[in-house]
Amino acid sequence: MQDSDPIWDIIVEEAQQAAIEEPVLEAFFQASVLNHASLDGALSYNLAEQLGSPAVPSATIAEVIAQALREDTSIGQSIRLDIRASFERDAACDRHLTPILYFKGFQALQLQRVSHWLWQQGRRALALFFQNQISETFAVDIHPGAQMGSGIMIDHATGLVIGETAVIGNDVSILHSVTLGGSGCKGGNRHPHIGDGVMISAGAKILGNISVGDGVKIGAGSLVLEDVPAHVTVAGVPAKIVGRPSEQAPALEMDQNLEVHL
Repeated sequence: MQDSDPIWDIIVEEAQQAAIEEPVLEAFFQASVLNHASLDGALSYNLAEQLGSPAVPSATIAEVIAQALREDTSIGQSIRLDIRASFERDAACDRHLTPILYFKGFQALQLQRVSHWLWQQGRRALALFFQNQISETFAVDIHPGAQMGSGIMIDHATGLVIGETAVIGNDVSILHSVTLGGSGCKGGNRHPHIGDGVMISAGAKILGNISVGDGVKIGAGSLVLEDVPAHVTVAGVPAKIVGRPSEQAPALEMDQNLEVHL
């Protein structure tokens, strides 16, 4: 008997309802969701359809994704938390189904999880192929070496860049045009470490081997070049502490306002 999967059960019900509401897309919902026995199967199919090419067909990519999901069950756990994060934090996400089919930030993140697994397995050529295809397809460039936590929501995602040695914690929200970049050309750790519950607003640039503490809010367009302590709000170029967010985990609230509590 298969273990219960409440998220998958919800997605199947949503796809059935969506097919009734829009008959033109009935075949699409069948192929994308209803023809599959599990979330892992549906996601492998959908992601591979996005990434397939004449050089590497979608069926081959689907096999690689399925292998990663089988051999590292933590990927599937993170996927489900990411779906919940999108549904709970993005006002435009009215169904759990939506990120899987339509949100390129979610799709790019899950493919990066697979490329990270490949990177750790020593299959670096294939991991870099995934990175390149993700960048070309979604305008999102996340290095396979980057370590991504769970419950991550990437909103809109266009222009997102995350470097090789970046580490991102759990329950983080990231908007479009964000860069977690390196500083200098030396090897080793050269990208930011982001704590849990952090909200990184649109256009923020966080550069170098610096730490951003738990529960930080980073204002839109900010340039962060130094360590940021936990539970503060930073904004500006270069970013300075301007106060403290009212929430313990700003990522969960998605409040872009910089009216802060000192």
